[in-house]
Amino acid sequence: MTNLANENLPDAGKYLTFVLDQERYSVPVLKVREIMRLCPITPVPRMPSYILGVINLRGKIVPVIDLRERFGLPKAVDLERACVVVVQFVTSEGNPQLMGMVVDIVEEVSVFTPQDLELPPDFGGDIDTRFITGMAKSKGTVKTLLELDRLLNFVGPLDLQALISSSAPQISHHSASLGATTC
Repeated sequence: MTNLANENLPDAGKYLTFVLDQERYSVPVLKVREIMRLCPITPVPRMPSYILGVINLRGKIVPVIDLRERFGLPKAVDLERACVVVVQFVTSEGNPQLMGMVVDIVEEVSVFTPQDLELPPDFGGDIDTRFITGMAKSKGTVKTLLELDRLLNFVGPLDLQALISSSAPQISHHSASLGATTC
């Protein structure tokens, strides 16, 4: 691997791994502010369908998005283990902002070494990978590392799931650790 490629690799370290429709995604732990059970969300009129509304988090109003909807996935059938992952990202104006993301399951905190990390593969054509910082190999699976600042600032249709499904090798998604994590 060239030095230029190494410079573009995501940072090694701790990542929060969560599941959406049997696919594993990870975000840097340092961007996660809180993990909470699914709670009542106040709808806000005239928002895109993926914006569920807002929650009151200790006196601060925090917008909440449905990552399944954002990625073009079908609605979840079982919400028993669904959680709201509150993350901090930087807006396009450069301001820090909290955002809640509804995920199916919070799986674990993973520690990725530089050897675990790779750049997103070249999917060819016009496939947009700007929301993916890289891929991590861990425990026989591949986890997609998300670029939160770009993902949460982007407006418009986004079909990240088509990108992942069309290119990822078929991997069996069974994990004994799923039962260990609760929100």
